[in-house]
Amino acid sequence: MLNERHTMNKKEFLILSIALIVVMLGFGMVIPIFPFYIENLGAGGTELGLLIATSAFLEFSFGPMWGAVSDKRGRKPILVVGLFGYAVSSFLFGISNQLWMLFAARALSGVLSSATITSAMAYVGDITTEENRGDGMGKIGAAMALGLMVGPGLGGWLAEGSLSIPFFIASAMSIASLILVLTLLPESLTAEQQQAGTKIQLPRFKSLWAAVKGPIGYLLLLVALFSFALTNFEAIFGLYALEKFGFGPEKVGAILMVVAVVSTVGKAVLTGPVTRKWGERLTIKASLLAGACGYLVLLAAWDFVSVLVATAFFILSKTLLRPATFALISRQASASQGTAMGLSNSFMSLGRIIGPIWAGFVFDFHPNLPYLSGSFFLLAGFAISLVVFNRNKIDRHQNSMIHRVG
Repeated sequence: MLNERHTMNKKEFLILSIALIVVMLGFGMVIPIFPFYIENLGAGGTELGLLIATSAFLEFSFGPMWGAVSDKRGRKPILVVGLFGYAVSSFLFGISNQLWMLFAARALSGVLSSATITSAMAYVGDITTEENRGDGMGKIGAAMALGLMVGPGLGGWLAEGSLSIPFFIASAMSIASLILVLTLLPESLTAEQQQAGTKIQLPRFKSLWAAVKGPIGYLLLLVALFSFALTNFEAIFGLYALEKFGFGPEKVGAILMVVAVVSTVGKAVLTGPVTRKWGERLTIKASLLAGACGYLVLLAAWDFVSVLVATAFFILSKTLLRPATFALISRQASASQGTAMGLSNSFMSLGRIIGPIWAGFVFDFHPNLPYLSGSFFLLAGFAISLVVFNRNKIDRHQNSMIHRVG
C-alpha cells in the first residue's frame, strides 16, 4: 500500500537511514567491549552468552507488538520511542557497575530497538510501490550494514580511553537522530489508515504460531532460516578459522571487514536491479541455493584468499535474500505493514537466538558441522521454496482462469 501523500524520496530515506545507522552502529560498537565489561564485573562466558541472548529474545517477543502499535498510532511516534529508549539503555550500560544493571540495560535495548527497526521498515513499505519496494528495503538494509561494519572498529578504538565511552557516544548519537526524526520526518500513515490499523496486543507466542500457519507463514520461516544461517556463520567463524587455518584476530578481522563491505555494497547496488529483473521469488530461490553452496565452498577453502572469496560469496547470497524476502512479505501484507514487519523481525530474532547456540554445540563435535548443517538447512529452504512458490503460481493461474471464464 502506498500512501497517496508520499512517494519514495531521498529526504525520508536519508532520515530513516541515519536512524538505523545509529542503532546498528551502537550495536556494533559494543560487540568487542562486552567480554571486557563482563570480566571487570567478575563474570564469565555463561553470563556473556545470556547477556547477548537477552536482547535477541526480547526483540523476538516484542517485535509484533511494536508493529501493531505503529499500524494503529503511526510510524513516527514508534520511531521516536525506539530511539529514546536506545539512548537511555546505552547510557545505563555506560554507568553500570553491577551485573544486574547490564542485564537491565540490555533488556531495555532489546525491547525498544525492535520498535525502531520494525517501524522504519514498515515506513519503507508505506512510501514505496510494489515495483521499487525491494530497492527500498535494500537501501535500508545497506544503512544497517554500514552501522554494523563501522561499529566494532570504532567501539574498540573509543574503548581505549574508557569502556564506557562508546556507550555514552551511542546514547548522544541516538538523541541527535531522535531530534532529526521529530523535526524533519513526516508521518507516512494518514489518520484514516491509523484508525484501520491492526488491534494492539501484548506479545503472545500463540500469535507467532498463528502467523506461521497464515498466508505469509512460509516467508516468516525463511526469515528465521536465513537469520539462523547468518548467525550460525558469525558465531563460530573465529573459532573455525583458528582451528582449521590458524588465523589470528588480525586475519579474522580483515575477513569480517570485507564481509561487511560486500554486504553493504550488495544491498545498495545489487538488490534493486536483481529483484526488479528476477522478481522476489526467483531471487529468494537463487539466494538460498547460493548460500548453501557458499557454506560448502568455505569448507573446501585452503588459504586466506580462498576463505575470503568463499565468505564473500556466502554473504552476497544472504545480502540478496533478506530484502527480497522482506519485500515479498510487504507485498502480501496489504494494509498491515507494521504487523508484518514486526513478525518478520521477531522471526529474524528467533534465528539469532538459535543460531549461535546450535553452532557452538555442534562445533564441539567437529569444526565442520556448523557449516555442513547450515548448508543442509539452506538446501531444505530452497526445496521448500520450490514447492511453495510453484503451488502459489498454480493457484494464481487457476484463479486467473476462473476470472476469465466468469
